[in-house]
Amino acid sequence: MLTFNRPIDKSKKVYVAMSGGVDSSVVAGLMKEEGFDVIGVTMCFSITHPDSKKPSCCGVDGIQDAKRAAQIIGIPHYVLDFAKDINEYIIDNFTSEYLSGRTPNPCVRCNQYLKFGTLYEKVKSLGGGYLATGHYAKIHYNEDKNCFEMKKAVDDRKCQSYFLYSMKKHTLDDVLFPLGDLTKQEVRELAHRYQLNTADKPESQDICFVPDAGYKKFIEDRLGTDVFVSGRFVNEKGEVVGEHKGLANYTIGQRDKLGIALGKPVYVYKIDKETNTVYVGPKTCLYSSGLYASHFNPVSREFPEGKTVEAEIRIRYNAPEFRAYITYLGEDKAKIEFQDPQMSVTPGQSVVFYDGDVILGGAIIEEPIKYHTQEFIETF
Repeated sequence: MLTFNRPIDKSKKVYVAMSGGVDSSVVAGLMKEEGFDVIGVTMCFSITHPDSKKPSCCGVDGIQDAKRAAQIIGIPHYVLDFAKDINEYIIDNFTSEYLSGRTPNPCVRCNQYLKFGTLYEKVKSLGGGYLATGHYAKIHYNEDKNCFEMKKAVDDRKCQSYFLYSMKKHTLDDVLFPLGDLTKQEVRELAHRYQLNTADKPESQDICFVPDAGYKKFIEDRLGTDVFVSGRFVNEKGEVVGEHKGLANYTIGQRDKLGIALGKPVYVYKIDKETNTVYVGPKTCLYSSGLYASHFNPVSREFPEGKTVEAEIRIRYNAPEFRAYITYLGEDKAKIEFQDPQMSVTPGQSVVFYDGDVILGGAIIEEPIKYHTQEFIETF
């Protein structure tokens, strides 16, 4: 029996978002085994690259695998057209962020706008029911606070809470994460028990819509090579030390493939879209004492405006958590001060807040507090 850690109404239908991978296929099997009326749904993005050898979700092969898994489990399966949605909410943002010298996280936006945005609303429009996915996280009902909370998965290596903080709080009422108390090995074993076609399917570690050639080739194919505008490399002393090949080729902390030889290691520590400049310097230039963030989203707790909250935070996926002080500034913006300086704070990436195993919320990194200008502070 599954432990749901929350009140469950078994009279409701369960719509399982099936990507064609082993995790979501097992979720469908588990829900059927638990006695729910289960319906499989797959988002079709129509952007799979034929020359890509890596497993994809929501492309042709993913849809076929999801449909076959649904047949094996014995549930109906439907394909929903999300081609317009992924272009509008994910790909346009992905390309514009890279071309602005930022490093986006499309998985966060996919969860926010597609899975728990458009797909969630489609489920609600069909008369309600639960939306279940193969994410490794937990939704827990806190009886003392009389609210739902998001928590980390048991399998720390697979926990996907970093990508889920952007879910709106009200969606937690109707979303199920059945894999939160299972390890990946246990999920594989269940897949074999259900005799699923996806039982041994390898995992995709990359962005699903980007081909094997990488994100630069993806941007070139969509927008052409003219969007990569060359500019200056400038060191920490303000000296021009070379020419870069377009902001999209660089990210904070990058050392390799800079195309400049200065006789010592240098790292990208700032990218300025307005002047089309990439700043490089010694490793010490990478340290920041805090950051400013936007798109602030409190998923499990409220953050009163102007009040500072102490929490553990993470500034990139699979990075260690560390202590910080979060002040919500209003208008979905926040200032976050670190207890100890941290390296490579990267605009466009997410900062996620934790209290033990509870995901408090998160935001999008806008600027490290190390090198901001007075103009930035006044306009933030």
